Amino acid sequence: MVKGANVGLAALSEDVGSVMVSLGWSSATGEGDADVSVLLLDGDGKVRSDVDFCFYNNPVAGNGSVQLLGKTPTADGSEDRISFDLDAVPEEIDKVVVAASRYGGSCFGELDDLRLTLADSAGDGLVRFAVEEADEVSAVIFGELYRRSGEWKFRAVGQGYASGLAGLATDYGVDIDDDAAEEDAREQGEQGQGQEYAEEAPLPEPAGQPTAPPGSPPRPPAPARTTPPRPRRRTAPPLRRGPRRPRTAKKKVTLPRTTRKSLADNESWRSARLFPVSALKSDRERETRATSVVLSVMAQVPEFGRRLTAGFGAPAGRMETFTEVTLPHGESPRRPDGVVRVERAGKLWTALVETKTNGNALKPDQVQAYMDIAARRGYEAVITLSNDVALEGSPLVDVRIDGRRKHKVALWHLSWAEVVHQAQMLIRHEGVGNAAHAWLLQELLHYLQHENSGCHGFQNMGAAWVPVRRGIDDETLCQGDARALEVIENWERLVRQVCLRLGGELGQKVLPVQRARRGSDPGARRAELADHLCEQGRLNAEIRIEGTPGVLAITADLRTGKLRTSIEVPSAEPGYPLSRVKRLIRRLAEAPADLHIETLVDGPGAGPRGTLERLRPEPADIVPKDGAQITGFRLSLFKGMGSGRGSAETGFIRSVDEAVDRFHAQVVAQVEAPAPRRSRSEEPTG
Repeated sequence: MVKGANVGLAALSEDVGSVMVSLGWSSATGEGDADVSVLLLDGDGKVRSDVDFCFYNNPVAGNGSVQLLGKTPTADGSEDRISFDLDAVPEEIDKVVVAASRYGGSCFGELDDLRLTLADSAGDGLVRFAVEEADEVSAVIFGELYRRSGEWKFRAVGQGYASGLAGLATDYGVDIDDDAAEEDAREQGEQGQGQEYAEEAPLPEPAGQPTAPPGSPPRPPAPARTTPPRPRRRTAPPLRRGPRRPRTAKKKVTLPRTTRKSLADNESWRSARLFPVSALKSDRERETRATSVVLSVMAQVPEFGRRLTAGFGAPAGRMETFTEVTLPHGESPRRPDGVVRVERAGKLWTALVETKTNGNALKPDQVQAYMDIAARRGYEAVITLSNDVALEGSPLVDVRIDGRRKHKVALWHLSWAEVVHQAQMLIRHEGVGNAAHAWLLQELLHYLQHENSGCHGFQNMGAAWVPVRRGIDDETLCQGDARALEVIENWERLVRQVCLRLGGELGQKVLPVQRARRGSDPGARRAELADHLCEQGRLNAEIRIEGTPGVLAITADLRTGKLRTSIEVPSAEPGYPLSRVKRLIRRLAEAPADLHIETLVDGPGAGPRGTLERLRPEPADIVPKDGAQITGFRLSLFKGMGSGRGSAETGFIRSVDEAVDRFHAQVVAQVEAPAPRRSRSEEPTG
């Protein structure tokens, strides 16, 4: 579409009761990012109240009809996805505006390939709009959905705002509050008002505390809390709370983990669990138990169920789940592992679920049969759930689509790593509705992470791993070898899983960086990487962690058997070169002695380098002797690489996990922290 054009959605597809809008961009460095927001407007072109402003501090609006689903990586950047249940949008809403904004003084001119895509509930793309001429603005309206004569239409807008998210929201009637101090004072007043509930018994494990949506009335204290608040004396009456307004400053609610003394006589006593795993003996038992456990928690914890199904086009509504359902299919009935049904406004959304555990592969004939059954019965989707991780442009199962059928069925995939990630984000970082839901999620997480459940993530580099390593060792691996491409695909799966696991533990966005040409085909990109693997014998990846000063790079050198994790830290603060080096070394006081530090200089050539152990007494050793300007530092750790293709103690996958965890905990986390105050003896003197 071109700027200003509009189109009726019903003319493009029959499945537009719910649609998915994705906003995408890319950047030369792979670090550029933006935040998505949605405004629901009435006939006067204004929000009815601040709850109609959907953004990172209020990800659900319109009674659940609009939900921000977060980012998903693409071949050349990332996309932010938004789920719209158009049938459930309140009748008073005439228009829905989709926008994005940048922060920290950045503008959209620093990003490439600004685009909006719109897909129907089956996942088929309907609209694509490229935004141009957005160089100096920090907020952009990409497009809008609006009603005309009872029909939903889409208009490509592409309008920029130099005043950013706050200016855009204010123009549409949102009452913005950017005063963080005032907001913090109000929240302290809330905490004081809730002290009479501090005697409630805590759950065995802590979980996140729910956050009231912007614009909502004062929230009554919860009947139970996942972590007991510490008693505090009131030295003043609680602050009177005024009407709450949206804050455009990002804020997370996280609760610290607390350890409680066990009542057991000794360590051999095991806590009773809602979902036991000790009796599981076969793959069939694991699949049956895992399916029932996940589907039951999805139905009982609305936040969790919605989080897993919204990306598949499911509406926000009452959810019910079923297992071992028998459905007719020719002469032999079929029994999918599960069924998910969501009711919204009298309409049903149905998905069949096929589950695999313990590394077992999905069977194409089973999935094909469920696709055919869903098409005949008018169901909307088939969801596969396994240990594998799906890649863009590389489906796990190839199925035939009968073009003669008017009803389309979408095929979606979930990995167990994604399910664990969403559970972690809810109970450890974002919060859920009540304490019982938090306990259910904690029990689910314990079950999924138990080694006997079979619900581990991607844990096998595939049959090509050993032949490729041998081919690299004896220099017989040639470009174009299909086995090298298989290794590249599995390496990408592993990196995506590392991002899910680390993001769930940190409560931050962690995404793989894909440095590829704009619009490049994922298959062609992987083929090029496979040729580089054959030539250089190295696997390379980069991941971006929200809040970190740079990109975490991972290099697996298959020739030397070494893993390298590194990050480039910019050095923009003023001061003499030696002062900059000393500040960095003070920040790395607890880092491993074998940490390699390399000075990055402005101009050709590399700067001096050394280990932290050697540089602590002699920091001047990495100051450029030729007077070159220091632009930053590269910090690296090296580790031996596992040789096995799996995740056993000597396996490659486990060695990558351990290397990333160690580097983040012992290096990246320290670089993020503010440096200690320096003494006068360390001030520059000349």
